[in-house]
Amino acid sequence: MRRVRDLVRDLRSGDNPWLRRGSHVLKWLAVLAACYLGGVAATNLAPTVAETSQYRAVLRLDPIPRHTPVLHSPTIIGDVDVAFASPLIAPGLDVQVAVREEITNLFTRPNVDIRSLQPSGEEISSAITQAAVGVGIRFLLGALAIAVLLSFASHYIRQRNTRRHHVAFVASAMVVALVGTFGGIALTYQPTRFAEYRTTGVLGVVQRNAGLLADVEARAAQVTPYFRNLLAVTQALQQKYVQGSVNEPVSARILLVSDIHGANQYALMKTIVEEEGIDAVVDSGDLINFGRVQEAEAAGIFRSIQGLGVPYVFVSGNHDQSSPTDRALVARLGRIPNVVLLEDAKGDLRELSFHGLRITGFNDPRYFGDDNEDPVAKEKPAVDRYNATMADQPEPDVVVAHEPYATQGIDKGRILVNGHMHTPKLDGNRIQVGTFTGGGVVAHYAEGQGEELNGQPYAFDILAFGNACELNSLTRYTFRNLLEGRPAYDSVEVISGSRIDSYEPDKTTSQPGETAPAKRTCGRVDDTTLRTLPAPAPEGAGATTAPGGSTAPATPTPTTSTVTLPPQLIP
Repeated sequence: MRRVRDLVRDLRSGDNPWLRRGSHVLKWLAVLAACYLGGVAATNLAPTVAETSQYRAVLRLDPIPRHTPVLHSPTIIGDVDVAFASPLIAPGLDVQVAVREEITNLFTRPNVDIRSLQPSGEEISSAITQAAVGVGIRFLLGALAIAVLLSFASHYIRQRNTRRHHVAFVASAMVVALVGTFGGIALTYQPTRFAEYRTTGVLGVVQRNAGLLADVEARAAQVTPYFRNLLAVTQALQQKYVQGSVNEPVSARILLVSDIHGANQYALMKTIVEEEGIDAVVDSGDLINFGRVQEAEAAGIFRSIQGLGVPYVFVSGNHDQSSPTDRALVARLGRIPNVVLLEDAKGDLRELSFHGLRITGFNDPRYFGDDNEDPVAKEKPAVDRYNATMADQPEPDVVVAHEPYATQGIDKGRILVNGHMHTPKLDGNRIQVGTFTGGGVVAHYAEGQGEELNGQPYAFDILAFGNACELNSLTRYTFRNLLEGRPAYDSVEVISGSRIDSYEPDKTTSQPGETAPAKRTCGRVDDTTLRTLPAPAPEGAGATTAPGGSTAPATPTPTTSTVTLPPQLIP
């Protein structure tokens, strides 16, 4: 009992030497932790930037030390994991990797080498050294700041009676925090400690499929026999089993494609055009990936479009320009004889009259590098402008835009067409076209079981219009794995046009005393013309006096011109 009483007395008085030593150790550990956390905080407040030729990494220290630190970071073209082998524990690193704009240069060169996407060993070593030095300096400054603050606090708490051992107390904790952290970083994040570089997504494709980007055009040509067989079987099945309007006489067959994303698979498209008797192709945008014309030039896309032999009707998507004002791709397409731009590089909206059908549309106002926030609001100005332009115009038969958020806001149009989502969909009279190339090589491949490449399904649609301009049928094709040389059939769906199009060709309306309008007819003999739609007059401007004294807004006279096509392309 006496020993217990003595122990309690010592605890109250603080005279026990072991308790005093224990208290000092705890205080020292608290100062050590404070200096360490101060250094970590500094690396987060002012993160370190390390770069290779194609990637930029922003590094921050993780406060939790690890025995086997791994740098993990997601990127837009795959995840990156860099593992290190260390004899000591080391702080983890929070790394945010971004793809630098310079990487797009790789996709503007002929015969691009997929290995150029992967950083070299020398680049990785240099970036690691750069990161270690930057993080170390920031940690030193942060820990030093905390040590100075603690020293000043101790000085004033003790009524400005600071002793040397108090300064040494704080300084020793700071030095241990620095040495421990620097030691962990120096022994771990070095090229000689580099253990493994793992990637997923397209970067994973880089490592396991070095030739994937090579000869895409040739691969597409090699699988055309598969396409011919698929189309022939489909046509035979339709003739045998599909009844009704889908087998009525056809005045125009229009191929709907979207989201090419830089993959030159036009050999497949040409096969479809030839085998299905296609009269025109409508592309709802995202021809390229990074908004740079050089990408399409290097892939031979412009040459292939011209070689299709039919009009190619186009609106741009959000990947087809590099800034809100970039119209380089649209201008380049405008120089191809068989390309019809529904909105040209000057921003003029145009109406194509093709086989008696009226086709209009507008470009996507978004661009590559857009923050992708609130796309509905970003589409609204273009939609409002289109609606104002079409307010006094006849209802178009087909309206084409890139994003669903644009087509959903259109006031007037029989059949609406959009892409962007890479997934085929039918919503009333809105036809959402899937991606013709599976999203292209760059962005839309993933690893599945056994690390096999799984591309998105390829898709395209065919519209067939009757002689009275009605929609007879929509035929939807989906398939996969053409680029990998393993073509696989998914499905073919034939949908009656009456499910999509409410147009009634036999119905004519007129007011009492008026002559009923003539019935429309469509066919291959109709002239192909392209007219610029009159821009809406500004509010309150340009009023003219109409008969009877009323006023009416002045409307510019629309211009009409024959589409400039090679003789073999004119219907």
